[in-house]
Amino acid sequence: MADLKFTACDAIDNVALELNNVSQELWKNPELNNNEHHAHAVLTDFLENQGFHVERKYKLDTAFRATFGDDSAGPHVAVLCEYDALPEIGHACGHNLIAELGVAAGVGVKAAMETSGQPIGKLTVLGTPAEEGGGGKVRLIKGQAFDNIDAVMMSHPGQTDIVSPTLTAIDRVTVTYKGKASHAAALPWDGVNALDAAVACYQTVSCMRQQMKPTWRVHGIITKGGVKANIIPEVAELQYSIRAPNKTELNTLMERINGYFESAATATGCKIKYKYSDVPYLNFIPNRALAITFERNATILGLHFDAQKDELTPSMASSDIGNVSYIVPSLHPSFYIGTDEPNHSRAFTNATGAPAAQPYTILQGKAMAMTAIDVFTNKELLYRIKAEFDNEPQRKA
Repeated sequence: MADLKFTACDAIDNVALELNNVSQELWKNPELNNNEHHAHAVLTDFLENQGFHVERKYKLDTAFRATFGDDSAGPHVAVLCEYDALPEIGHACGHNLIAELGVAAGVGVKAAMETSGQPIGKLTVLGTPAEEGGGGKVRLIKGQAFDNIDAVMMSHPGQTDIVSPTLTAIDRVTVTYKGKASHAAALPWDGVNALDAAVACYQTVSCMRQQMKPTWRVHGIITKGGVKANIIPEVAELQYSIRAPNKTELNTLMERINGYFESAATATGCKIKYKYSDVPYLNFIPNRALAITFERNATILGLHFDAQKDELTPSMASSDIGNVSYIVPSLHPSFYIGTDEPNHSRAFTNATGAPAAQPYTILQGKAMAMTAIDVFTNKELLYRIKAEFDNEPQRKA
């Protein structure tokens, strides 16, 4: 097995320059969710050139599936790629690096499979678009893209190396208030001000944060507030993201939030309509057997993890990998890329395109490949992964 891991790492090193080119192509051409056409082409072309069987537009227009091996001979492991960017600030979450390390791991595992001397299983590199609010993985789940997969892996850039970061459940809602337009100077009393409702809503939610648990998050913006200052606003709109540690607490929080939305409508005489997302994200359930295996491999490569980091610095981030973790044993570490700047900032965008991020990203690809090789070659590990998954209480709640 050590030889297979060496082969995987060596293969990744051999294409390190090409991997960087892939990452740079994505970084220089950021695309929003469900519109990642250039990224789709770059990644699928690379994987096809590496000898994978590639299915473009797999289930979704910008998703793909690249496979190698045979699942009748062993486990089926999937490495996930994300590649959508954020509005205006580009790859401020580092999905270009997630895609790079995903295809890197694929290259490494494929090389190991080819030198193993016998079939050991099936590898899938799965392109999962629209993570930034679009619920790409949720829609792929509905399309049965994760059926018959034994383990799923990906890694996400951040400010530190964490084996199993906390990822919360999240739902998003659009709140629309409908009032009545009128001349704001001549006949203001004849109007019903939808902007007043939106402002009252925003202030009510803000005031009620004192009564929210420290692990709850509600954050929003007013996206529509009127068309002209001398017209009483007839329509106003807000968008909110609502987060909690798990779906049970999220439902409790959403019930409270709905009351705040309604109170603003009552106070101003407006009508209200609110619509929640079709693709809510669940919290992430880490598979500890997978996480421990990854940590051992990453440590061999020189990474060091703080055993208490997960508890000391819980993340309030969310991702649709959480939904995947409810149906397939999943691994989702985060990794340092040479900066302490926060995700979703312009400074982090700069960091994800900088040369300094490359060694960290390549290392993650190697550790991911080594972990996949363990799953392919260690039947006892696969048994522990599945046993833990089958007995996970959150999946049964």
